[in-house]
Amino acid sequence: MWLDFFEDPLQVSRMPSSDNHSSAIPFASFRRSIMTIRTDQIHSESSQDSNIQNLDSFQRQIFARFHDLSIVNATEFLSISWIHKLLDSFTLTQEDFRTLLSENKTLLPKPPSDRLVTEYFDRAIKAMDIFNSARDGVETIRLWQKHLEIVVTALDFTKQKTITEGHFRRARKSLMDLALLMLDDRETGSVFSNRNRSFGRNKGKDHQRAPSSGGHSRSLSWSVSNSWSASKQLQSIANNLIPPRANEIASTNGIATLVFSMSFILMFVLWVLVAAIPCQDRGVQVHFVIPRQSTWSTPFFLIQSRVVEESKKRDRRNSSGLLKEIYEIEKCVNKMSDLVDSAQFPISEGAKEEVRESVSELSSVCDVCKSGLDPLERKLRETFRKVMHCRTEGLEFLGKATEP
Repeated sequence: MWLDFFEDPLQVSRMPSSDNHSSAIPFASFRRSIMTIRTDQIHSESSQDSNIQNLDSFQRQIFARFHDLSIVNATEFLSISWIHKLLDSFTLTQEDFRTLLSENKTLLPKPPSDRLVTEYFDRAIKAMDIFNSARDGVETIRLWQKHLEIVVTALDFTKQKTITEGHFRRARKSLMDLALLMLDDRETGSVFSNRNRSFGRNKGKDHQRAPSSGGHSRSLSWSVSNSWSASKQLQSIANNLIPPRANEIASTNGIATLVFSMSFILMFVLWVLVAAIPCQDRGVQVHFVIPRQSTWSTPFFLIQSRVVEESKKRDRRNSSGLLKEIYEIEKCVNKMSDLVDSAQFPISEGAKEEVRESVSELSSVCDVCKSGLDPLERKLRETFRKVMHCRTEGLEFLGKATEP
């Protein structure tokens, strides 16, 4: 009965007032307020639970994608096809990251989320130079391939009736030119580093590089200067990349974990590219720590250990890159150079058979490069553009949130 009475707004309005109850809130209004607050709390908790579930799914996807890459056999590891799959895994992960940012864009402008997201986009813009340098590295390997094709054509017994001393001289010259190119790449970086090209962009007069000054030039995706270093650029991306603290995770509703995960994936993929593909001042000695407590850490530990081991064995520390095809090129070039330098005329049948085997090996490497380099270059271009698109979209979220 009291409940019926207080739920009637007319009776509530006719209640006599007194000094002791002049500030009292009508019970019906109070009850509705309590119910509204409770509903908002439930909605907020439900939203937070949804974000946590999405974040957990995001991290499980990272583990699954990179686990497959970490357990491939030694023949496939660090091959052109493996690098292609690495970039596929990265772009799929970034697409999930972009979706989660979009779904939580109202949280992005709030501190400390705004700072964390901005730091990621700063790393992303620094990554542009490394993608450009890796693309130039692919062009470098393509140039090596052309020299190898000259050797194959000159000494292919199946296509020529006789192999003369002139054919060997032609092959020797191409091998010497190739050796000089590979030596120049190891000492000074990519032979294409001075071309200053960007992905799909033609520079006009306004974008020509100014003469180099004495200091370090930060090109940030427009060019690669003579003083630019892939290792230093990569280290600048890895600096201060530490897992978020519990209070950061709580205050950002998980955004801190999301951004850290994506930042680490970006840095790690770039580290592998620099290690595998000829880049200006490349190397694997970049300091970073894989977070042990992360759901996805295990495959990254395995990939890292395999890359480091690959750099140590077979005296590959002085190699132009850890790409499997580069190792095959180096091995074939050394073998063929020995055969060409030791050749005596007329060529004996035993020497002919050795040349045939070496030419067959060279031809196989050329075929792999011919079929794999173009798709790899396209994948690097695509990855470059997707990183830029994600950055542009994310900055729009931040910009819209700050508008009056």
